[in-house]
Amino acid sequence: MGNPDMPFSLRFLLPIVLLASCSPYVPAPTPKTKAAATSTPAAIIPTPAEAPKNFENPNPPTAPTLVTRNLPEFNLEGVAFDSRTHCLRVIDQADGPGTTFIDAAQAGSSRNALAAINAGFFTPQGEPLGLLVSNGKSAGSWNSATSIGSAIWHESHSGTSRISRRSETHPATAKQMREALQSGPMLIYRGLAVSGLESDKTSARSFIAWDGGTRWFIGRTSPCPLNILAASLASGHHCGWKIHRTMNLDGGRSSDLWISSRVSGGPLTSRPPWNRPVRNFLVLVPR
Repeated sequence: MGNPDMPFSLRFLLPIVLLASCSPYVPAPTPKTKAAATSTPAAIIPTPAEAPKNFENPNPPTAPTLVTRNLPEFNLEGVAFDSRTHCLRVIDQADGPGTTFIDAAQAGSSRNALAAINAGFFTPQGEPLGLLVSNGKSAGSWNSATSIGSAIWHESHSGTSRISRRSETHPATAKQMREALQSGPMLIYRGLAVSGLESDKTSARSFIAWDGGTRWFIGRTSPCPLNILAASLASGHHCGWKIHRTMNLDGGRSSDLWISSRVSGGPLTSRPPWNRPVRNFLVLVPR
């Protein structure tokens, strides 16, 4: 029973207040927020490595010159030239070794060349052991397995020449060159002799050397192991300048060098009578 002394108005208001205080609390609705849109991350596309550029040669080009060296390890004969004024061209005998040219002298003379040297390896059946390209026409196939295909000399249609490792060159790109010759092994890379080269076989050697710019050399040596050849070439200036890269060509009974009388210091023929005919040649001609 209520308090009789409480005013009438308060006796009616008090139950209302008590009921209101017992009403359940309803929290204010939380504003909805949009979920952040998720996006698939963009695919990462690798950027192909930029091909190394040839070194600039600030000096004017010099005429092709015969170079001979009587070194403790071997005798060396060859011709030094500048690719700004002269270039190498591949001569291939599609019908097999000796079918058109019996030696480098015949091959070089047929193109009015200043010099010629035997080029790539070939099978006993006379097929190229590696890719070659002559005036845009390819023969042979890409050698991806053996050391005698681990290097490639090539010249683009714009006239830029270089020696590359097989791993630096895509087969499809090589086939699109104006001239190309796959051989090996690489003897000097970035100025240093390549390690692991053959040390127990002594043979006459043919090779191409490059200073990384415009100076080139094609040469032949007396019999020596490959590791001795590489070490000697890397340690001196046998070609008249510091070598950046050197690539081995077919050697032994294939090694054949001819230099015409139009080259300063020439003529010269270095081909023993027991040599065999070869499949292809590199000839030096004016641009």
